[in-house]
Amino acid sequence: MNMIANLQTDITPDGPDYDIVRRVIELITEDYRDQPSLEAIAARLNQSPTQLQKTFTRWAGLSPKGFLQAVTLDHAKRLLRGEDMPLLETSIEVGLSGPSRLHDLFVTHEAMSPGEWKAKGGGLTIRYGFHICPFGVALIMVTDRGLAGLAFSDSGDERACLEDMTCRWPNACYVEDLQATVPYAARIFEPGKWSSDQPLRVVLIGTDFQVRVWQSLLKIPFGKAVTYSDIANDIGRPTAQRAVGAAVGANPISFVVPCHRALGKNGALTGYHWGLTRKRAMLGWESAHA
Repeated sequence: MNMIANLQTDITPDGPDYDIVRRVIELITEDYRDQPSLEAIAARLNQSPTQLQKTFTRWAGLSPKGFLQAVTLDHAKRLLRGEDMPLLETSIEVGLSGPSRLHDLFVTHEAMSPGEWKAKGGGLTIRYGFHICPFGVALIMVTDRGLAGLAFSDSGDERACLEDMTCRWPNACYVEDLQATVPYAARIFEPGKWSSDQPLRVVLIGTDFQVRVWQSLLKIPFGKAVTYSDIANDIGRPTAQRAVGAAVGANPISFVVPCHRALGKNGALTGYHWGLTRKRAMLGWESAHA
C-alpha cells in the first residue's frame, strides 16, 4: 500500500486568494455568533477592508457579510422549513437532477454488492490523490467504476486523512495516481463543469442500510437541507434516527454525497466527520452558488 501523501497538483485559482479566503472562512465560521464586521475581520488578517471584500467576493461568489448570514442558525432553519424546500420524494430519481435542481452536481451511482462490501476492499484497486480545494485539502479516491471516496483535511494532516479512509477498506490495493484523480477534482469543485450530459460516476461501498441512507442524501437539492428524521422517514425507518445519524457520519464520499446537508432538529449543525467549520463553509459556499 502506498501511504505517502504528496501534494503535487493545485487546482485553486492563481494568486494568494485561497489562503486569504480560507482564513476568512475560518474566522467567520468560528466566530459567527459574534457577527464580526468586515473591518474586524480585515484587522485580524492585516488586510484592508476594501481589498478583502474584493478578494472574498471574487473567490467565494458573495461578500464576507453574505457568507456570515449563510452560516447562521436562522438560515439553517430556513433551509429546513422554507416554502420552496422540496420534500424527499421517491418521484425524484436518485442521483439525477429534476427541474428544481438546476444547480446540482449531477451524479449517477451504483452500489457494490454485499459480498464485495464484506470483502473489505479485497480485489479492489483504489487510486487516490490529494488536491487543494475550496474546503482545504481534498483526498479523492477512485476505482474503475467511479468515485469511491472524498475526504478532507487541513494542510499537514494528509497522512491521518489517508489512514482514516484506507481503514474502511483495509484489503484494497491503494495506488497514488494524480492523473486518475485530477479530472474528478476539477469537476467536483467547479459548478461550471456540472452537466447532466456527463454525470459524475459514483460507487457506494457500504452496508445495505448505509447505502439506502446515502441514496437519500443524494436527493437533497443543492443549497437545501433536511433533518435526520426526514431521512429516516424517506428510507421507511422512521424510528431509526440514531442509526441514520451513524450512517450519515460514515459516508465515504463527502460533499458529493451531501452529508453536510443533514442537520439536527431545529437546524442544529450537530457533528461532521471533517469538522464543523468545514460543514459551515460548505453550506455557505453552496448558498453563494445556488
